[in-house]
Amino acid sequence: MADRVLLTGISGFLGGHVALKLLEAGYIVRGSVRRMEKSDKVRATLAAAGADVSRLEFVALDLLSDEGWAEAMQDVRYLQHTASPFVTTMPDDKMELIRPAVDGTRRALHAAYTSGVGRVVLTSSMAAIMYGHAPDRSAPFTAADWTDLTGRDVTAYVESKTRAEREAWSIADSFGRRADLAVINPSAIFGPLLDDDPGTSVGLLKRLLDGSVPVAPRIYLSMIDVRDVAELHLKAMTTPDAGGQRFASAGPTDSMHEIANTLRKAFPAFAKKLPRFEAPNWLVRFVALFDKDIRSNLGELGIVKRIDPTAAESLLGHRFITNPQMLKASVDSLIAQGVITPPDAS
Repeated sequence: MADRVLLTGISGFLGGHVALKLLEAGYIVRGSVRRMEKSDKVRATLAAAGADVSRLEFVALDLLSDEGWAEAMQDVRYLQHTASPFVTTMPDDKMELIRPAVDGTRRALHAAYTSGVGRVVLTSSMAAIMYGHAPDRSAPFTAADWTDLTGRDVTAYVESKTRAEREAWSIADSFGRRADLAVINPSAIFGPLLDDDPGTSVGLLKRLLDGSVPVAPRIYLSMIDVRDVAELHLKAMTTPDAGGQRFASAGPTDSMHEIANTLRKAFPAFAKKLPRFEAPNWLVRFVALFDKDIRSNLGELGIVKRIDPTAAESLLGHRFITNPQMLKASVDSLIAQGVITPPDAS
């Protein structure tokens, strides 16, 4: 009998790819959705991606409700907890992000350890590692680093991911199960979409390609392909030595201008839409007075953060997919899903 995995957040970008990896590896996947009416779309999406959905189950779970968690853990050997809110525009009330992230993690891990689940894999973020540090830091960030929540660049999202991961380790320790928790800390996740929802990260590429960003702000992104992140979740679940560890997961850091140039080379039809120049910081700060999305990310201006992915690549068993490859795969899927249309095809 195949082992059963409870996968929270299966309808998300990463959750869908984790489901594909698990089904491909022969597991029974019990995916959680907030409302059961979402399950038909998720099943159809995974089937279209080539998954054997005969081993796919669904349960309704809410990060803010105790209902159903104990039942969802029945006959489950592993928990993959990927569900957590992700935005680029910060809410007026930071608890709108922090409460579901922290409370959801508490509910998921408490239910898992109470029911005797063997290994928990938590999706955290580089947000829990590389904020609140000196802006001129040149040393790469590793799993040994933690975000300092008193730092000036800490947003509600950064705080939500940091507090949620801290909560996970605390709960694991309280059950004496620290060695049975593995945490994946990815940077910005790109790669091929499974449906027509571009989400937050790939949605940024859509904005670049449709001309919504006339000049590139001096913002730098460390990136990783969703397929590598999903495989890391599988490897962290099944590799004995991965327990008790965090895995800082990111490839090289590129500026928004470099990303635009990579897209211009791969997709010349969009060349006129993509930004050709970098905007000076003073201009970005001025525009931020009228644009909440930009205002939420002013702390990123001019700050280059680099990550040492050695441990994650060792767990994966190969080097990460390169930035140009993942960006091309992202845009190819945007086109294939009908989210964007090349200008010459209009």
